[in-house]
Amino acid sequence: MQIQVNTDNFIHGDERVIEVAEAAVLNDLEHLSDRLTRVEVHLKDQNADKHGPDHIKCTMEARPRGQGPMAASHEAEDIPGALKGAAKKLRQRLTAEFGKHDAHH
Repeated sequence: MQIQVNTDNFIHGDERVIEVAEAAVLNDLEHLSDRLTRVEVHLKDQNADKHGPDHIKCTMEARPRGQGPMAASHEAEDIPGALKGAAKKLRQRLTAEFGKHDAHH
């Protein structure tokens, strides 16, 4: 499973951000890694142009083998919170979808 991390112009996508993002993905999705080809992580600072407190939106998109992509988003005050929330929601969606798919086979 490949993990790709994308950030907007207001979030510096340095090694630390990538490490935190990869850890969040692996924490919630590693048990599904044999069923996923790639997970894309998109981080965006919703308030960057307003000069207010950080408000981070994380969208994660998983690419299951042989199925269409699935995504989940979460907003939080910081990057780790946004990552954890999106990963948890994506895990729930994927688990439910794989459960339906497995029940038909």
